Amino acid sequence: MPPVSYWNITMIRIALGLLLLVVGAAQAGELYRWVDERGVVSYSDRPPPATAAKSQKLKGKANVVEVDKESYELKQAKNLSPVSLYVTACGQICDQATDFLKQRGIPYTTKDPAKELEIALELKKLTGAVDVPVIVVGGSHFKGFDAATWGRLLDAANYPKSAK
Repeated sequence: MPPVSYWNITMIRIALGLLLLVVGAAQAGELYRWVDERGVVSYSDRPPPATAAKSQKLKGKANVVEVDKESYELKQAKNLSPVSLYVTACGQICDQATDFLKQRGIPYTTKDPAKELEIALELKKLTGAVDVPVIVVGGSHFKGFDAATWGRLLDAANYPKSAK
């Protein structure tokens, strides 16, 4: 076997480097999704056949998997005990209430009784008044803002203690 020279090793390294670039480029190819005439959904790196009922070219980055931003714990709490916040532009207390939910990373629906009569009637039926802020967590509610009480309501509904 002849001795391996520096030149041969360098050429092998260059060839391997080029091979890796080509393989990487091939991995970053296009992806297609289509539904055939029988309703079967297919995915491929080749364009769909002309007989495909519905087809689309998928966009994305090569080798990237999109993950859900919400934790499983948060999804469960949100599904079982959705949060609604009755709030208006009432000043500091309403701002504190909104900030509390945002800092804790709680997804919530804002309801403004000053803008819609239907929401005002809903709030009056719920609390007996149209005072804000009011938080509703699942089937429980609290009128006014008290961070400790709101925290207990959210904890009881298994919401995470902090935004992650």
